[in-house]
Amino acid sequence: MRSFRTIAALLLTAGVLGACAGGGSGAQPTTGWSAPSHSSTPSPSSTPSPSSTPSPSFTPSPSFIPSPSSTPSRTPTGAATSPIPTALPTPVEPQVGSAAWVTVSVATLWRSPSSPRVVDQPALRNPAAIRQWLSAMTLSDRLGLSGRADTQALLGERVVVTARSGLWVKVVVPDQPTPLDTRGYPGWVPVGQLTATPPAASSLSATVTTATAWLRTDDGSASAVVEVSFGTRLPRVGASGTWVRVAAPSGRVLRVAADQVSITAPGAPALPSIPSDLVRSATMFTGLAYLWAGTSGFGLDCSGLTSLVYRVHGLTIPRDADAQAARGTPVAATALRPGDLLFYASDGYVHHVSMYAGSGLMVQSPHTGASVETIPVSTAAYAQEYFGARRYLG
Repeated sequence: MRSFRTIAALLLTAGVLGACAGGGSGAQPTTGWSAPSHSSTPSPSSTPSPSSTPSPSFTPSPSFIPSPSSTPSRTPTGAATSPIPTALPTPVEPQVGSAAWVTVSVATLWRSPSSPRVVDQPALRNPAAIRQWLSAMTLSDRLGLSGRADTQALLGERVVVTARSGLWVKVVVPDQPTPLDTRGYPGWVPVGQLTATPPAASSLSATVTTATAWLRTDDGSASAVVEVSFGTRLPRVGASGTWVRVAAPSGRVLRVAADQVSITAPGAPALPSIPSDLVRSATMFTGLAYLWAGTSGFGLDCSGLTSLVYRVHGLTIPRDADAQAARGTPVAATALRPGDLLFYASDGYVHHVSMYAGSGLMVQSPHTGASVETIPVSTAAYAQEYFGARRYLG
């Protein structure tokens, strides 16, 4: 999902297939996968993103809480107006070499502490103002995430801290496999978005199964606290009527609508590993704007869509498209089944992935400036770069 993301600019101007943020990083599955460098060189067909002046980098304070003036000035298309999330209790800082848990709705993993720009400030807070961040970014800002952000982790997700630099820590995400690091997907996050406090002990987990859901105060008012993503998994600590009570990473008990979560044993699939169900989950995001490095119901890149959906359905697959193309079982184009992953390449470099939806259709998050959609597999721009298919379901 690294070196080929910059083709997005070409896509917008020429209207042809290019790399999505979940695309290749220099891998050539035909000759065996080799771990890419963070600074790997784009393929010859890559076109740089618009040469706008970079915004200065921003260093967050881990205790920064949004002021009233940080209220979003507008609501993204298709999103309901919602209250500003309130702050969770101050987390216990993690230590290098130890596990930690994400304490914000979505933590973006950055290439380095200097990668975020001023426009990215809302994403660095606790609580993270994800909708404010997304609504404030221009198309150029979104294209500029290439080479800055690499992936995201959800509220309650476990990471391992591997280094620290000031107010930043480098982590790996074990649930996002990658050849970049055998321990999990690497990146930098503000230390204030993590806690060293383990999750509350519980025999059951609640996993969000809608695109997003609001966690609310555990009282009669049920006031909105934080909006979280599909795939967010938290300990279930009780139930009350139409509500499920969950424990946030800070230990604070909140509630979520029972019809927006799946209750299972910890580690069990939140949704069935059935091909048609995977397709249903993927198409649920139809119309959601593409987000470079996105792995949440607020924004997805191409392999963020496929890896997130598979994970909620009980299968952990590689995070990036090129790595996904090197795993699973090869499938002939004439034998495709719903849920199979389709890959696209330029000069042998895999730069895009979609999911076969059946009846000659595929669902995908195509590129910056576009949204999740279902289109014919035969669409010319994609058919001419078709690389092959892989099956992860038996």
